[in-house]
Amino acid sequence: MSSTNSGQFDMAVFDALFNPKGVVVAGASSHPGKFGFVALHNILACGYQGAVAATNRDGGEVLGIQTAKDIAELDADTYDLVFVCTPASANIDLLKACAKKGIKAAFLTSAGYGEAGEAGIQAQQELVALAAELGILVVGPNGQGVVSTPSNLCAQIVAPYPPAGKIGIASQSGNFVSSFMNLAMQSGVGVSRSVSAGNAAAVGVADFLEYYANDPHTAVSLAYLEGVTDGRALFERLRKIAAVKPLVLLKGGATSGGQRAAASHTGSLASDDRVFDGMCKQAGITRAANVEEAFEAAASFATQPQLKGPRTIVITAAGGWGVVTADAITRSELELAVLPDDLKAAIDEKLPPRWSRNNPIDLAGGETRDTIPEVMQLVAEHSEVDAIVYLGLGIQSNTAQLLRKGPFYPDHGIERIVAYHERQDARFAQAAAEISAATGKPIMTATELGVADPSNAGPAMVRETGRVCYATANRAVTALEHMWCDARYRQRRA
Repeated sequence: MSSTNSGQFDMAVFDALFNPKGVVVAGASSHPGKFGFVALHNILACGYQGAVAATNRDGGEVLGIQTAKDIAELDADTYDLVFVCTPASANIDLLKACAKKGIKAAFLTSAGYGEAGEAGIQAQQELVALAAELGILVVGPNGQGVVSTPSNLCAQIVAPYPPAGKIGIASQSGNFVSSFMNLAMQSGVGVSRSVSAGNAAAVGVADFLEYYANDPHTAVSLAYLEGVTDGRALFERLRKIAAVKPLVLLKGGATSGGQRAAASHTGSLASDDRVFDGMCKQAGITRAANVEEAFEAAASFATQPQLKGPRTIVITAAGGWGVVTADAITRSELELAVLPDDLKAAIDEKLPPRWSRNNPIDLAGGETRDTIPEVMQLVAEHSEVDAIVYLGLGIQSNTAQLLRKGPFYPDHGIERIVAYHERQDARFAQAAAEISAATGKPIMTATELGVADPSNAGPAMVRETGRVCYATANRAVTALEHMWCDARYRQRRA
């Protein structure tokens, strides 16, 4: 498996993979546990509107599709992607038949190639050579699948099919494709394209990232790498990609234990981590420490306004949360902004005298119906503020839930106050998104209720606005720090 190659592909050919006019599932099966059934099911079930065909050596019907016994039976120039679920031994003849029908891209789930010893390596080399001769883009083999939400395409042998959005995913490991898409489902922040490189026999992660860099449906690329076979070539390609739009990278094999695991998993040689880290910093690549951090950084780039400076204000409904967040900001490359005097005076008009009069802005329980949106707007509109971290969303709805579950609901006026609490939290979340969009400044909303109770009216509305509800303030600060490092890199380039 290789994380890069010579970059010899015409990027236009990737449209056959991500925006196909028609898809053939080769090796379709009537058995619901087989790849050929699952792949065909997912294509049909997720709304793909192009032509769909399938082959099965015995013929017959699968999921309402009358299968062909051979590719040769299909109409020419109707399909440009074949999703291959046939054994490795059948794939040479399959590709030759596909070329005659005008198919331009093949995604191979088939095993028995580079991961299967010397014979498999030789078979893989023959496959790549033939594909180059035929002019077919081969992705995989031993891959998990491809997703393209602009085309409603879910050609993969796993779940889920994520919501549509602006994150483009490419991974050496199919497991991390699933991880990132699962987090997209949880957060509501969607995906544009997603692909597992499998053995990356002909096409590596860098090729997909290059396509995403020029893809109007993708705002940020998110990648997982393990092995690096040509560090200099990879560096040059990723540097050019990151210059176009944000690139978030998660790399396995950062420790000696991880390097041994990477070697057994993909056969790849892990690079020296300090060298790799320095390369990322030079190239303007956002490197994340774990899967949650990687996804949340990408989701922040995809949904928040571009950060213009490091000056950050914390707005909190409780003092302790603000203190911990101030620590996190101070330890980061962000700046815990000094509260300007004119902003203090403006907030004085909205809060009782006991408020903190400092950053973090501790509301000290002095909120009225409109206080939080009004204070948030005052802060976001100030010229000496670049970003806000907002803490405490969902407290009222949490109280409402306990009232709702108790034995006295809906009497004693409880029904009315429950509705009010939930309405307020939803309103605060919506205001955060609207004020952020209007001022062009990130507002990061953090509460553990986003994970502990996703149905809480506050986090639920954050998801509805298309943004991340960070599970902790530390995670919000980390994502914001990544945004600042990227913004600073682009400012220096400019």
